[in-house]
This record gives sequence, C-alpha cells and structure tokens, in this order.
Amino acid sequence: MLPLLGRLLHHRWLQVGMGVKRWLLLLMVGITAISLGVAYILRDLYLTWAFSPTAYVLTLQFLPRPVRGFLLGSFGLGLVILAIYQLSHSLLAAFVHPGQEDIAEVVYRYRQRGRGPKVVAIGGGTGLAVLLRGLKAHTSNLTAIVTVADDGGSSGHLRRELGVLPPGDIRNCLAALADDEALLTQLFQYRFSQGAGLDGHAFGNLFIVAMAGVTGDFDRAILESSRVLAVQGRILPSTLDRVTLCADLREEAGQLGRVEGESRIPLARLPIERVFLKPHHVRAYPEAIRAILEADLICIGPGSLYTSVLPNLLVEDITRALCAARAPRVYICNVATQVGETEGYDLSDHLAALWTHGTRDCFTHVLANDNLTVPTPPDWPIALVSPRCPSSGAGYRIVTKDVIDPENPWRHDPYKLARALMAIHTEVSWGHNLPPSRTRS
Repeated sequence: MLPLLGRLLHHRWLQVGMGVKRWLLLLMVGITAISLGVAYILRDLYLTWAFSPTAYVLTLQFLPRPVRGFLLGSFGLGLVILAIYQLSHSLLAAFVHPGQEDIAEVVYRYRQRGRGPKVVAIGGGTGLAVLLRGLKAHTSNLTAIVTVADDGGSSGHLRRELGVLPPGDIRNCLAALADDEALLTQLFQYRFSQGAGLDGHAFGNLFIVAMAGVTGDFDRAILESSRVLAVQGRILPSTLDRVTLCADLREEAGQLGRVEGESRIPLARLPIERVFLKPHHVRAYPEAIRAILEADLICIGPGSLYTSVLPNLLVEDITRALCAARAPRVYICNVATQVGETEGYDLSDHLAALWTHGTRDCFTHVLANDNLTVPTPPDWPIALVSPRCPSSGAGYRIVTKDVIDPENPWRHDPYKLARALMAIHTEVSWGHNLPPSRTRS
C-alpha cells in the first residue's frame, strides 16, 4: 500500500492545476462519513450481541483501539487509492489511443493550456501555420485570423469554380492546430496527382468546401471542421467579402504597372510600391474584431509580407481594432527574404513597407531573428533578413532573438518563436511599461 501511496503522491494527477485534489478530498470526506455511520451501527450490535471468540479475533479486539484504528484506516485508504487509480484509467482509456502518452500527462497539458493567455495570430500561408504549431504548446486559447485573398493553385480554382472563399490558408491552420497533427497534416496536405477534376487539389481544401456545402456557409464550415478535427483554438477569416489583392509595381522604365491577383504579384519579379484590396472598403469579420479586442497577446506574421500579412491589415476595421487593443501587439519579421516580394530587404525595409500602408500605430513590439550564422546553400535565391534598423523612430520596441530553424533556414523554428513571444507577454503582464521609443534588447 505504501509504494502505491508514494507513487500517487508523486504522480501527475496530484500536481497543481489538475482539478483533481479537491474532488479526492471530497471523496475522502464522504467515505469517512459513511464509515462513522457504519461504526455507530456496529457499536450497537457489539453491545447487544455476544461475539464469539472468532469474531473477537477477526475484529482485532485484542489490540488497543488506536492501533486498530490506524490499521483499519491504512487498509481502507489503500483500497480507496487503488480504486481511484484504476477507475481513472478505465474511464479515460477510451479517449487515449494505444501508443500515446500517459493519460495523466494528457489531462495535465490540457489543463495547463486552458489557463494560457488569449493569443491572436494574424497572417496566412505557411508562416502562420508555423507560428500556431509553436503556440499551441503554451495555450489552447488561440485565434488565427486568416487572409482570404489567395487566388492561386487549388484554392484559386475552387474560388473561381464554386464561388467560395479560398480554403488553402485555413487548411494549413487546421492541420497545425489539430490534436493529431502528424497524421492530419499528411492527410490535409495530400494533393491528388490524377483524376478528372481532382488533379492538383489538396484533400483539405475539398474537405472544407464540402463542409461549407453541408453547413450552408463558409464560417460555419470552419467552425464545424474545427470540432470534427479536435482543433485547439479558432480559425477566423479576416473578412467574408470576396476580395482581390492588387499591387502597383515599379517597372524598369520607372513607370508604375498594376497587377491584379495575389498569385500573380510575386511572379512579376518587380519592386512592389504598394498593395491594396479590390474593393477598397470591405467589412471585417465581427468575431475577428472581438478576438483582437479581447486578446492578451496579438501576433502579426510571420508570412509573405505583401501577400499574407498586409492583406489582413488592409481590412480597415482590423487595423482600427489593432490600434485600439490593449494587448501587446508583435510584428514578427520573416527570417529570410522572399523571391518576388522582399528581395534585398532588411528589417528596416520590412517596417518601411508596413508604415507605407498606414500600420505604424498597430504594433508595440517588433520581433526579428538575430542568428545570421546558420549555413545556407551557396546557390540560394534568397538571403537571411538582417535585423539592422535605425535607432530613431516612434514608440515600439525591437526585440531580437534566435528564432530561426537550422534545418529550414528560410523559416522560423515554431518552438523558439513561441518561447520568445511568451517572454514578451510575460514581461508586459508583470507590469513592465512599453518604452517611449524603440530600444534593442
């Protein structure tokens, strides 16, 4: 009994935050009350009936009462502990598949993440999925706000053929936030390589579009897909309006040329002067606005600067909500440049592009990678983004950390990135005021 008691005391079930100890205590109080009631009845029987010598021995009458009480109490406690331990495993085994981690560990992490901060992540593409993959280890109170300007590949085809919002970026977020991410990512990212009408389509895109047909509207489809896939958090479009992303490009002769379509902008391989939505004034999705205003931490990026990040900020109500939010608002600069969008850019160029589009007051922090020693292929068409930035400027703070993925130096490491963001949230939560001007830490 003592080894079992020691094991339980050091077990995950009794650690802080599990919500188990209070109910164990209540159970013990109930068992004690029942035991006292039975003891009163036995006492009356003992005084009324003459016990045989066998009963005298079985009830340990030959021992002092304190010793009897200790032995019986210890025996009963051992039975209670064993019953609770086995009952918890029997009841919860149905929710854990063979080969997965211990049930108590699953419950513990669920409880801890449920107490995490409310984090809103704004962006699109693979950058947003990488961010969510790291953040979900710290909190389940996640909201991803996704651009709906994608018009290329499978998403673009479904958008043109069926008139739905592009599902590609939402698919990436669903896979990143799913409970069984490894298998679901393979399934959702699977692309059909043959078949009339299926060639080139990702299964996840077809799943979301089918759910939209079943539920009747696109936002309901995202919600129901999240429930079916046990997603940790919410995924919201920045707008439900159909928008086209357009860009003014600087041509070789110096004139401005205009390109319409998110997928066509980087293919032009020309310097981008500005991007804008068509139509110009679109309505933000109300739940996205509410999430921003209620957030404890807001992350903008990472992702393609002109085609993933800015399309969300071009929704005017999104920008207004960011400026009004009380939470720290962190712009996450990409770790590498992008062909056709940010070739030759450093951190100051990324910020200048954001300010050109009227987002200067949207941020309280800027997070940039400062590890430029990661080896890169010699024939790389892109370069690591230097954290160089002028020291003068308005009130936001630049934080530089090693957040690069050594295996994929064009991307963030999701866990390094999440830790850096949680450190910013903790610092602000503990009452450290934002500096009046930009400082490097």
